[in-house]
Amino acid sequence: LREVEGLPVVAKTEGLVEYCRSASLDEVLVAVEDTANPKILGMIETLTKMGITIHYRIPVPEFSGAGQKALSQFGHFYTVTYANRFVPLGQLLLKRLLDIVGALAGCLLLMLLTFILGPLIRLESPGPVFFAQKRVGRNGRIFKMYKFRSMYADAEKRKKELMAQNEMNGLMFKMEKDPRITKVGAFMRKTSLDEFPQFVNILKGDMSLVGTRPPTLDEFEQYTPAHKKRLSFRPGLTGMWQVSGRSNIIDFEEIVRLDVEYINNWSFLLDIKILLKTVLQVFRQKGAK
Repeated sequence: LREVEGLPVVAKTEGLVEYCRSASLDEVLVAVEDTANPKILGMIETLTKMGITIHYRIPVPEFSGAGQKALSQFGHFYTVTYANRFVPLGQLLLKRLLDIVGALAGCLLLMLLTFILGPLIRLESPGPVFFAQKRVGRNGRIFKMYKFRSMYADAEKRKKELMAQNEMNGLMFKMEKDPRITKVGAFMRKTSLDEFPQFVNILKGDMSLVGTRPPTLDEFEQYTPAHKKRLSFRPGLTGMWQVSGRSNIIDFEEIVRLDVEYINNWSFLLDIKILLKTVLQVFRQKGAK
């Protein structure tokens, strides 16, 4: 061979060390089929003693589920790390800073809303002001998600009776005229006020301002491997599918598609855009039923 992918062949295996000794070069790329060949490894050892930088090709399989890969070191082991994306640390810190600032502001409003809504919730339906439910967060972590109680106290028990009337295709439950919702609860849901206690979850780090909605335990038990990808990001108060007309989406697979689209294309700027759209929708009372 005289060329390899447009590059000239300047030496054979036997003369490689001698060529590198006398040539003006900084780096050598080694691409051989037998990566454990003692002769090749011996030559590379000699080249490293010359101070030459070596790029040693290793056979690396491709996996469609991982968009990016990088070489990593764990102790004495060198590995290839596969991930959906490698996100700059600075962007992640900005996201967390935005969460903390937003959660602190939200918690101040939460105290005011509790003073106003608390008596109204209890007046219509005896029981606690807040509703806590176990949800599945990032990569399967279980946490308690908080809301203002918008349903009667026995709502969870009655859910099984209403499953036949589920209007969502897939693993989520949705019923537009859910008889478990109180009148105060219907108002809170329409205005998204019932979500305000989740600012406590955001402050604790269970959730983020923007992310994917955390499923219930019974929903999660039915997930396929493809569905679980939507849990590879910290769950959010709002997200891609919420600002895409969530009251009109009745197919769970479409929700998964939008969540995965968000994860694949995430950036700090995208979070800002989703937050702005969410605020507009709340003021227009659009998309929340």
